[in-house]
Amino acid sequence: MDEVGRVICRRPTAYVLELDICSYFDSIVRKQLMELVERRVSDASILRLIGKWINIGVVDDGRLLESETGTGQGQIISPLLANLYLHHVLDLWFENEVKPRLKGQAFEIRYADDALLCFQYREDVQRVLRVLTKRFAKYGLRLHPEKTRLVEFGRRAHHQAKRLKTKTATFDFLGFTHRCATSRNGKFTVHVGTMKQRLRRSLTAIAAWCRNHRHAPVEYQQRMLNAKLRGHYQYYGRPTNLRSLRRFFRTVRSTWRKWLQRRTRGRSLSWAVYLKFLKRYPLLVPRIYHAWST
Repeated sequence: MDEVGRVICRRPTAYVLELDICSYFDSIVRKQLMELVERRVSDASILRLIGKWINIGVVDDGRLLESETGTGQGQIISPLLANLYLHHVLDLWFENEVKPRLKGQAFEIRYADDALLCFQYREDVQRVLRVLTKRFAKYGLRLHPEKTRLVEFGRRAHHQAKRLKTKTATFDFLGFTHRCATSRNGKFTVHVGTMKQRLRRSLTAIAAWCRNHRHAPVEYQQRMLNAKLRGHYQYYGRPTNLRSLRRFFRTVRSTWRKWLQRRTRGRSLSWAVYLKFLKRYPLLVPRIYHAWST
């Protein structure tokens, strides 16, 4: 996340290409994966063990499912192998073969199978898109046609939008929606907020938990809800995301009241009574865990 802000704010970035790979973990070609592993690993017993890992299949609803591709998402070694695969397919290729042939500067930011490609010129983006699809197809991968998109984003796009009194485009990465903004001292910066889909999904999970555990001891409910709040704050607690954290807190607080009220056998749990209850069983208030990147 810090790298995204650094590249967009301090490098000549004018276009951001969001990459979304269709069913990445299930599309990895095992033969090509093993060839990449063998470039660094020569121990036959280790290679045989990795081969067993990726060919063992997965159990779903008591049934053993086997496939010809993929690393079996959920296996202990799957993230490592998937990262190694994309490192060769995308990272090294983009750094060693693509960037030297471009007109302007370009940057790649990747975490697991989520990646951004940042460019200085649109013509470079178009050139890369033409070869990127072929590059991925060579290794059994396919870009999602709807979720892979190009946005004009950066200092120039922000100034142009201010001049025309329009809004700049946004993009999503690692659960955050990124927006162009102006800092307090008048400089260009990037603000982030929790993606609406992620926020909705988290609140739905909280509501389901409260419903299923509404008859559990209050002390247990408070402890578990605070653990969930703490986890949410620790991930999404970035300096420009306080508004979303407060919304999440208020909704969780209201949801807990709703399901506690079901225990009162028809008696209303007023907000005045509930606020006194929260003084005894407080919920964690929003907190920013991540400092501004330097």
